[in-house]
Amino acid sequence: MLRFDIITLFPEMFESVLASSILARGIKLKKVQVKLHNLRDFAKNKWRKVDDKPFGGGAGMVMQCQPLFAAVKKIRGSSKKKIPVIYFSPRGEKLTQPLAENFAEKAERIILVCGHYEGVDQRFIDALVTQELSIGDYVLTGGELPAMVLVDAVARLLPGVVGKSESVAEESFSKALDRKKEYPHYTRPEVFQGMKVPDVLLTGNHAAIRKWRMQQTR
Repeated sequence: MLRFDIITLFPEMFESVLASSILARGIKLKKVQVKLHNLRDFAKNKWRKVDDKPFGGGAGMVMQCQPLFAAVKKIRGSSKKKIPVIYFSPRGEKLTQPLAENFAEKAERIILVCGHYEGVDQRFIDALVTQELSIGDYVLTGGELPAMVLVDAVARLLPGVVGKSESVAEESFSKALDRKKEYPHYTRPEVFQGMKVPDVLLTGNHAAIRKWRMQQTR
């Protein structure tokens, strides 16, 4: 089982995602576990405040070290294994299919940190974050959506989560397709509003179909 520990200010954002579709199936089959941790629970002040103004001035607020360090310490507990800590940031490495495959194959537990505002105190990144990741060259209001994307991308690769293993073995960016984008798919009816399914897919000639599909990857 692969466990995700997610540190977030908005745990309620994950409820419908984790209760639906493939992720719900993976959790039910005990292939994946997701534990949500509200960062405000680790703040020492009575207001549960986790942010403050940045040194040097500027707009926005920065998430403080204290609750972030406390959250990671509590999650790690007495575990002697090094649990990777991933922080989502526009400065991070782009999440790719090979990275998702690597997590699915090798990781047992991952801590995901969802930032907000102007980000987190750099000292937290320097001391505890093992990898910064981005899901694209744009800015979001927080790290919750990237965390959902990572959990989905990794969980579906775990054996048994998706019904047929062939479904994830040959798809866009997979090794089987040489990391290219997948070929087009068609289903019944053969003709719809004048648009016809390519003839080769109706021949039953598996070699010809395979050749056509490889030609359509890009």
